[in-house]
Amino acid sequence: MSRPAAAPAASCWWADPALPFAESRRATQSSASYLPHTHATLSVGAVDSGASRFACGEDTAVLGPGAVVVIPAHQVHACNPVPDGRWSYQMLHFDPAWVAGVLEEDSAAGAAWLPARVMASAHVYRLVCALNRTLFSPADSVEKEAALVAFVGDLHAAIDTGAVTRTLPVPAAVSARVAKLCKLLRERHAERLPLAELARACGLSRYHLVRAFRAETGMTPHAYQLDLRIQHGRRLLRQGAALAEVALALGFADQSHFQRAFKQRVAMTPRRYQRAA
Repeated sequence: MSRPAAAPAASCWWADPALPFAESRRATQSSASYLPHTHATLSVGAVDSGASRFACGEDTAVLGPGAVVVIPAHQVHACNPVPDGRWSYQMLHFDPAWVAGVLEEDSAAGAAWLPARVMASAHVYRLVCALNRTLFSPADSVEKEAALVAFVGDLHAAIDTGAVTRTLPVPAAVSARVAKLCKLLRERHAERLPLAELARACGLSRYHLVRAFRAETGMTPHAYQLDLRIQHGRRLLRQGAALAEVALALGFADQSHFQRAFKQRVAMTPRRYQRAA
C-alpha cells in the first residue's frame, strides 16, 4: 500500500517596521538544509514536528517536537532535518541590544544568555507558540510589543529557574500601581499609549508591568484599553453615531480596525449591533 504524500513545504515570515527589533519565521514540512552559520540576533527556535539535528561547536543533539533552542548572537550553529526527513519549526530573532534593554529595566534580571542551550520544556515551547500566535495575528503593534517584552522576560525567568513554571503572587504595592494604571487607561482610552510610557507612569519595568497587569486583570494593558474602547463604542452606536465617527472618536487607525476589534469582543459587526440596539 502506498504511503500518503507529505504535505508541501511552506514558510512564512513576520516583521513589522514599527517593531524593528524582532522578526519571526514559521516553516512547515521543510527539508532544507543549511551550512553552519551565525545570526546577528539572539535566536530562539522551537520544533513543532519531525526531528532535527542541532550542531553548535563540538556539541550535537537530535531535537524532537517541543524542543526549544536558544542561540546567542554570532554563535556558529546549524539545525537541519534528519537524513531524508522533514520537520516543522518556528524561529524567532531578537536584536540583542533590545533584549538587554528589556532585562536591564528589571534589576533582578542579570544572568547571561550564554552559552547556547537546548531546552526540553513544555512551558517554554508554549511561550514560543503563544508569542507567534500574537505576532502572526492582526493585533495592533502595541499589543505585539507587549507580547515580545513578556516573552523575553518569561524566557529569561525560565532559563534562570531551569524552566520550572512558578506563579508568584503580585505584591500589594504592585497591585496598587496596576489599579492606578487601570484608572489612567479609563481616562485616556482613546489615546495611543506606548508600553514604555505606561511603565514610566506606574514605576515598573515593561516586563513587570505586563506580567503584573496580566495577573491582576487577565489581559495586557493594550487589550484592556481595547476593551474599554469597545465598551464606549457600544454606547455611541446605541446613540446612533456613524461608524466612521465612532472609530475616529475611539482612536482606531481606521474603520476596518474598529470593526475587527468590535467583532472579536461582541461577536457581531458594529453595524449589526447598532441595528439590533
